[in-house]
Amino acid sequence: MRKHNPENERIKHKYLIFLKEARRQDDASTDAVAKALIRFEEYTSFKNFKTFRFEQAVGFKKHLAKQANQQTGKKLSKATLNSTLRHLKVFFQWLYSQAGYKSRICYNDTEYFNLSEKETRIATAKRQKPVPTIEQINKVIKVMPNSTDIERRNRCLIAFTLLTGARDSAIASLKIKHVDIDAGSLFQDAREVNTKYSKTFTTTFFPVGNEMLQIVVEWINYLKGELLYGNDDPLFPKTNVIQGKNRTYEVSGFKREHWSNASPIRKVFKEAFDNAGLPYFNPHSFRSTLVMLGEKLCKNAEEFKSWSQNLGHQGVLTTFYSYGEVQPQRQAEIIKQLKSPLKKAELSVDNIAEAVIRKMKSQY
Repeated sequence: MRKHNPENERIKHKYLIFLKEARRQDDASTDAVAKALIRFEEYTSFKNFKTFRFEQAVGFKKHLAKQANQQTGKKLSKATLNSTLRHLKVFFQWLYSQAGYKSRICYNDTEYFNLSEKETRIATAKRQKPVPTIEQINKVIKVMPNSTDIERRNRCLIAFTLLTGARDSAIASLKIKHVDIDAGSLFQDAREVNTKYSKTFTTTFFPVGNEMLQIVVEWINYLKGELLYGNDDPLFPKTNVIQGKNRTYEVSGFKREHWSNASPIRKVFKEAFDNAGLPYFNPHSFRSTLVMLGEKLCKNAEEFKSWSQNLGHQGVLTTFYSYGEVQPQRQAEIIKQLKSPLKKAELSVDNIAEAVIRKMKSQY
């Protein structure tokens, strides 16, 4: 059975380079595009892209809708369908501009990759994401064991994520020198830290309680004082796994290496929440927790703008749109509370109006 088309491979390679170098997309984004393309090629039995016709797009949509998610066994979500088809549509529109393809492909045929309006609304609907409360995170911290090196590291991972709001990919690549305890800050240097969009910024520790800070301080002191780690060593070193006497793998301290990705961090989070008898919240959800905290603590636009920048957001609208969801229970509380403040507001407006009138009279 045919598993690739040489000419397709060459043009795909050119397109992926274009996305990475010209459109500045990261590896995760280009990987998603590559996956969409191979899915389409498998459906067409690896026919040359030059043979693309709208019937292929229509047939592929029906084929894709019947496919199952390998992990859940359920049919692919509308969001997955939408993103896969969008990747293909953009690819073939780009392909139309390439030499040797413009005369072979009808540009309007790319429109057949669109889902129906109803399906698109379902796919792009903004849904409420589960967000852990500060109280839940505190409970996780309290029940986590703290005896071995591995346990200390894992406990600090939870505390550090809440204290800084750093993304798990950044945390996996941090060095000890990036944390300034005296200044109470984290310097996310894109030259060494895997930050989103390679942004460099400084995060001041969020006001989430002294316990979280103390856990981080103790961990760094332990790394430097007991394990004799230096500033360029990883803040959260990789677990060292060796072969035991019975030829079974055993944990034996750390390697002075960074994790290659954030998967081990998410595993630590899952085990910690499971052990606390709570539903799993991934590291990224802590950023939503911090946004909710900021909405309560910040008293004006300048304060919330600072809070937003502390999370690494260039625009405050990113914080509001992507993370600033008001939880249903809190939403109900706010609406109920608005009943009484309304009267106070009316009184204050009357007082201001009266003061203006008095001021005007005094001038004549």
